[in-house]
Amino acid sequence: MGLRSDAMTATDDLTVEELRLELAPRIAAAAVFDGWSAEAVAAAAAETGVDPHVAAYAFSGGAMDMIGAWIGHVDAAMERELPAETLAAMPVHKRVRRLLQFRLGAITGQEEALRRALAIMAMPQNARRSLRLGWESADAMWRLAGDTATDYNHYTKRAILAGVYVATLAIFVDDKSEDKADTFAFLDRRLAGVGRFEKAKAQLMGNGEERPSLVRFLGRLRYPAR
Repeated sequence: MGLRSDAMTATDDLTVEELRLELAPRIAAAAVFDGWSAEAVAAAAAETGVDPHVAAYAFSGGAMDMIGAWIGHVDAAMERELPAETLAAMPVHKRVRRLLQFRLGAITGQEEALRRALAIMAMPQNARRSLRLGWESADAMWRLAGDTATDYNHYTKRAILAGVYVATLAIFVDDKSEDKADTFAFLDRRLAGVGRFEKAKAQLMGNGEERPSLVRFLGRLRYPAR
């Protein structure tokens, strides 16, 4: 739900997190020109009639707060537009692709904001938070895709998907092809590679009786058979 249209509407009923999510897409639009800055927050506040001091407080953590809210806004829109039941009839790999397609569509036209966001997220002091944001988005996608893994697959799936998404964004931000055709070709290649990896991993792991013993293997390295 967006902010109410009356410019004088009070925002007392919104939590700080809700206010961040409401302002985030407008801050992203302003960031195309002003960067992820106090000026972008002020522009978004003026556009929506939010008290500029309240808006500044909501993003007192700086650029990463703004970027995190933008990512959170996309996450929320994705969950709203593509709930699990909508995707259930598709094969899993198509569910994942549809979710990624939605995310890319949601930020089309804001490539410059994304470029600046990626540069900020790549700074060493922001690495931990950037990784967490990527993980949370990947987790949201896998949950909508119906993943219920609780073993190590839970972690590997999310780490791999986060990597695919970040790599795709790096292509997307400079893609001038019609309808981002180059981006989606790259995405499809990466997803195909992940599919082959998952298939090979499943064959390797097999069942408990056939699975190679890591301990036995290491023992043979240390004490070769005679």
